[in-house]
Amino acid sequence: MMNNNYNIDLLKVICDFLELGHVENIVAMFKQDKNLYGLTGNLIRDERFAVRLGTAVLFEELAEVQPDEIPLAIPSLLPLLQDENPVLRGEAATILGIIGSPVAMQHLEQLTNDPDSQVREIIADILNEGAEKL
Repeated sequence: MMNNNYNIDLLKVICDFLELGHVENIVAMFKQDKNLYGLTGNLIRDERFAVRLGTAVLFEELAEVQPDEIPLAIPSLLPLLQDENPVLRGEAATILGIIGSPVAMQHLEQLTNDPDSQVREIIADILNEGAEKL
């Protein structure tokens, strides 16, 4: 178990690296330490667009190299699906869509009637893409 100060410092480093486009470094870190998946929700909460975009790229990379591990991020994303900010709901939905596990998709189905039209569109796109893969 990591202490809280360590988590805060580590989160800052990860966010800064993602902002700079150093996704490969963060992929290597996630491969070494599965506990980092628990920080995913915090990555999405970062105000910098480049960090949130980098998180999506990170998960696309991790889906290729560690598909069995990426569902570890799901618990950290679930609270964001209920957030009042539709941007956060949409970003969390995007990562869940990349994860693509049955559990992730089940949580996305609950957002098909989201009050925000952009979130509904994101959900519809993800669910349609998932149906096409079947």
